[in-house]
Amino acid sequence: MNFRLVKALVIAAVAACLIAPAPGMAYQEKPGKGVTVKPARATWNTGFFQEVLVRKGLEELGYKAEKPKDLANPIFYKSVTLGDLDYWCNGWFPMHNSQVPKDFDEKAQTIGYVAKAGGLQGYLVSKRDVEKFNIKSLDDFKRPEVKKAFDTNNDGKADLTACPPGWGCEKAIAHHMDVYDLKDHINPVKASYEAGIASALAAYKSGKPVFFYTWAPNWTIFKMKPGKDVMWINVPEIIPMDAQKPAVERMTVSGVEGAVTDPVKLGFVVCDIQIVANKKFLAENPAAKRFFELFTLPLIDINEQNTRMNEGEKSAKDIEKHANEWIAKNQDTWNGWIEEARKAVK
Repeated sequence: MNFRLVKALVIAAVAACLIAPAPGMAYQEKPGKGVTVKPARATWNTGFFQEVLVRKGLEELGYKAEKPKDLANPIFYKSVTLGDLDYWCNGWFPMHNSQVPKDFDEKAQTIGYVAKAGGLQGYLVSKRDVEKFNIKSLDDFKRPEVKKAFDTNNDGKADLTACPPGWGCEKAIAHHMDVYDLKDHINPVKASYEAGIASALAAYKSGKPVFFYTWAPNWTIFKMKPGKDVMWINVPEIIPMDAQKPAVERMTVSGVEGAVTDPVKLGFVVCDIQIVANKKFLAENPAAKRFFELFTLPLIDINEQNTRMNEGEKSAKDIEKHANEWIAKNQDTWNGWIEEARKAVK
């Protein structure tokens, strides 16, 4: 017997066992190696955190990512449909339905949920005053004792920290004041939103009632947490503007933490925040597609990061740090996403 040959075969077999993936392990560590991805991101900075996290996931899968392009919504949707860009993490649907091109569904799609029903808008009231006055909806601000408690300038109306002129929410609030007959009862304060919310936060901390409009994700509801500090309240009934009618069923939502009722009639369309990607890119990159499907964030984590930006940590380096800290804090979840994405490559 040729012992040298036998020895060589044994060594080769052992080596093969050492480098072969064990059952359940990923077959390919870097399935995206050699592929450069072209991301975009929206112009509002509350979505920058998600973009960095998704990019880091793709880089861990071996992809090389270009610097994201900051684009207005319609320009991105046209670009991703054309294949000039691969994806972004800032789709708000159904709000963005009217901004996509006619052939969008043929060439691009939404995928996964960065935050399902995470795009909330509505009115919040200090919890202690909700309980004191039994406030359930905007209609309660017609009651004299409620108006008086929330009247900060002694004009006989409750003061609402609202939206500056030109914002989309300004039109919705004006619509509510009209259709619910609230013009003689509520005064929407339209000064600088940031200044208005800072004033509301200071008032809350000093024990005074607060009443404000906000949206999520946003730092406001990290500083004043729904269910603990403030409560989402109802509009009296759902009376949509023309632009809201196609999604009227999403103006009432269940499972909102810190709402006075379940479901709650918010009076604004509730959106899913989703990744949007080019279909050809997804077909050619199953690992990226699977990561997009799995990636999701708790709304409170987005709110917390947005708060840090609002307090000054808003440079690219800061946001990169926030993303690294989130990954370290959620390492098991992150590793699970990466492992599942690797397995998607056959």
